[in-house]
Amino acid sequence: MLSPTYHAFVPDQRGHGDSDKPECCYAADDYAADVDAFMEAVGIEEAILVGDSSGGLIAQRVALDYPHRVSCLVLIGSPTTLVNNEAVMGWSESLRTLEDPVPPEFVRALLESIIHYQIPEGFLERALSESLKVPARVWRDYWEGVVLAVDDTARYGEISAPTLILWGEQDALLPREEQERRAAAIPKATLKVYPETGHLAHWVRPEWVVRDVEAFLKATPA
Repeated sequence: MLSPTYHAFVPDQRGHGDSDKPECCYAADDYAADVDAFMEAVGIEEAILVGDSSGGLIAQRVALDYPHRVSCLVLIGSPTTLVNNEAVMGWSESLRTLEDPVPPEFVRALLESIIHYQIPEGFLERALSESLKVPARVWRDYWEGVVLAVDDTARYGEISAPTLILWGEQDALLPREEQERRAAAIPKATLKVYPETGHLAHWVRPEWVVRDVEAFLKATPA
């Protein structure tokens, strides 16, 4: 658990959880604009922005297009891009034909395919429950507008915020060399590799993630 020194906001993205689920607009630019609008609404000028998995693609876009909003950037098990990623492409046909109600078996299989290690069943059930709040059309639009579309790798040199990249060495979805290239390309980036850890390190190693995030923030000039 983060120190009470930090005030954390964890908003549901559009189309997810209990947020509104409009008929359109599920591209990375839309999600980045939502972050800017959310911060404006709650009166936050700038913040430490944390993105995990594909959410890191959106966090990166915020750091690129709204740099004044991001004091520090933290990416956890986040891809550089998923364009042409073989594992992701393997799920594309299933996503394109997905219909409501979204089958729990589909969501569980997708989660288990990217995690690759055991997590407590109760935690997995909560993740499953939240994922089932997403209608099939939003699954498809997010897949097409973010997962299969975002590639900001050529712009990494523009990210001015100090950046912490956390990656598990057993992550079968995201190659190590991609994480190393990103760490080298972002001017003020640090890569931390977790042993015996796969995708989404904060799910299975939360104490490590909290330790390293807080140490990074303390070492980063205000």
